[in-house]
Amino acid sequence: MKWLNQLIGNMLSSLGTDINSRLGGSIQFFLYDVIKITVLLCFLIFLISYIQSYFPPERSKKIMGRFHGIWANVIAALLGTVTPFCSCSSIPLFIGFTSAGLPLGVTFSFLISSPMVDLGSLVLLMSIFGVKVAAAYVLIGLVIAVIGGTIIEALHMENYVEEFIRNASKVDIESPTLSKKDRVIYAKDQALSTFKKVFPYILVGVGIGAVIHNWIPESWINAVLGSNNPFGVILATLIGVPMYADIFGTIPIAEALLYKGAQLGTILSFMMAVTTLSFPSMIMLRKAVKPKLLGVFIAICVAGITIVGYLFNLFQFLFI
Repeated sequence: MKWLNQLIGNMLSSLGTDINSRLGGSIQFFLYDVIKITVLLCFLIFLISYIQSYFPPERSKKIMGRFHGIWANVIAALLGTVTPFCSCSSIPLFIGFTSAGLPLGVTFSFLISSPMVDLGSLVLLMSIFGVKVAAAYVLIGLVIAVIGGTIIEALHMENYVEEFIRNASKVDIESPTLSKKDRVIYAKDQALSTFKKVFPYILVGVGIGAVIHNWIPESWINAVLGSNNPFGVILATLIGVPMYADIFGTIPIAEALLYKGAQLGTILSFMMAVTTLSFPSMIMLRKAVKPKLLGVFIAICVAGITIVGYLFNLFQFLFI
């Protein structure tokens, strides 16, 4: 969408704004990324929600119930990719799946992949970072989800799920058949609802990205998140955890960091930490599981995200 960036630049210039200055460049970056991400977000969420209308929770539970072992974790992780939810929105579905009697490891594979990876993020990542980076991000996210769920399953931690979830009645009502018109209405409502929830984080994310892009010296970014700092991945992961956003809000920050010279693996670790381990979602998850299981989940995600970051940094030359 370079034409859009050029159009905004021409419009700002016609209004007397120097787009080569820090302030003018920040305004251009902000307007371009907000419009681009908003358009892609609405289109992609509509499309994904239409697809998701064929996979309501009841049907998803039946699909996952047909598989066993690691294949069940793979299916759960893949189903997570067609749910355009942030980490907080994924937890009610996780509770529903767990209450329905699905294996704990399978439900955690879904919980990891749902906020970290979705079809919308794949398309948006492709538009900014290219096909190789986008495909690698999605693949690695699915691998973390499958491995994480498999480890939790092997630890047999069912007793660390809160009693009200384990003792919930297992209701499995078949969803009514929806017409194509109903599915379009559902997709439109989901797109509007998601836009309302996500748009503030897009504004914040793009604002931070604009500041990084035009105001923070490249030497600072390189010093903290560049190749000369061996702890850059760990630092980026720890910075990402307290933040709350979905991947649409983190991409403009990641784009600005990459432009300033931060390493690819460090940036991806930051994105994964923000989308998977935000404080609000961990507080919600604590209501469903006991501290020991929550600690294991966080430890698995942090370890996986950190390892992925260092591997991407090591082989960054293959992607950029």
